[in-house]
Amino acid sequence: MSISRNVLVFACAIGLLAACTSNESSSGSETDSQSAGAAATTIESSDPAKAEAITKIVRDYMEEAHLKAVIYRVTVDGKEIVTAAEGESMTGVPATTDMHFRNGAVAISYVSTLLLQLVDEKKVALEDKLSKYLPDLPNADRVTLHQLAQMTSGYQDFVIGNEEFAKMALADPFKAWTTEEQLALAINKPLWYEPGTNWDYAHTNYVILGLVIAKVTGKTLEEALQEKVLDPLGLKNTKPSLLAEIPAPALHAFSSERRGYFNIPEGTSFYEESTGWNPSWTISQGAIQTSNIYDLETSAVAIGTGKLLSPESYKLMTSTDLRGKTTAIPGCVNCRPLDDFQTYGLGLWITGDWLYQNPLFFGYAAVNAYLPSQKIAIAVAVTYKEQAFSADGGYSNGGDALFRKIGAYLAPDDAPPIKPAN
Repeated sequence: MSISRNVLVFACAIGLLAACTSNESSSGSETDSQSAGAAATTIESSDPAKAEAITKIVRDYMEEAHLKAVIYRVTVDGKEIVTAAEGESMTGVPATTDMHFRNGAVAISYVSTLLLQLVDEKKVALEDKLSKYLPDLPNADRVTLHQLAQMTSGYQDFVIGNEEFAKMALADPFKAWTTEEQLALAINKPLWYEPGTNWDYAHTNYVILGLVIAKVTGKTLEEALQEKVLDPLGLKNTKPSLLAEIPAPALHAFSSERRGYFNIPEGTSFYEESTGWNPSWTISQGAIQTSNIYDLETSAVAIGTGKLLSPESYKLMTSTDLRGKTTAIPGCVNCRPLDDFQTYGLGLWITGDWLYQNPLFFGYAAVNAYLPSQKIAIAVAVTYKEQAFSADGGYSNGGDALFRKIGAYLAPDDAPPIKPAN
């Protein structure tokens, strides 16, 4: 496999959210039933019939998509429908609802919330130029804070489509990355487009925003997020860390995404534990976190209702203004049209009328989603069996697909859109 193909496969595999929306089917034909020791761990439901139906959706999709574990929580208007765990964390170790996992891009919605809180407090303005805070960054006099938050700055990504990053990350998934190393891979490259005229998902934007927030608040991003977002929302199981360790009990993950890098022949088994891979490359230092299913559901509701924001800032965060206004650009993997299936607000995805985040990396995938009109919250975290990975190590976001199935059941007249087949 060429390095360029490896880059794309790896980018789709570890992108913090589904900027790469692969429809690739899993390789292999095995449809193992769940382990006998991996029964669901449910608590009392306000609607047992719906809980049973959702559990069946989860179990059916686990078999179809070769998922190793699924932890899920669904509420409607704050009332418990189901909280359960299926499958295994490790062989002989059932997944449980109290297990912790990496929350990836869910933290991006926390960072954008913090930015908008600073706007509400008149400490920054979204139309401020980046040069007001970080004048030494290239193109700082052309890019605004709004463009960074909405991914319309034009900055290239240091992750997706970046060959140099992919080579380093594939060779050493235990590497501890610094902010300087992240930005060095992207910040000096030409902008993809004039700021504000198109869109591309780039982790670079939120690394820069993290630096801006730290400068404005006079605190580390970790401290500012804890004080203004995590503590007010009561997210006691959401912990920032640059280390690879996940607090106990940890949901373990396994991956085949380095198959292409090592040129593993098709038909040859290759499946390695990825739980301890270092997540420090992902986004802003201070916003790299672990969480659990309860906090994912809590934040789906809080972010989805704008609990910490003014009505004006909430409207900006959930804006669908980019639909139909962006295009593909040759060479830019993540420059693409945004539409009803998926568009971007400020640090938040919108699919149909649902607000959500969907991290995917290191053999973990997740979703936390909210439908404001019906007050439905869905939180899902998944891991994968070896059969879920393609011959070159690619895999799709099983949490995203599962959320759409559950959402369609609960809100058939306002179901999350399904991406048309290519």
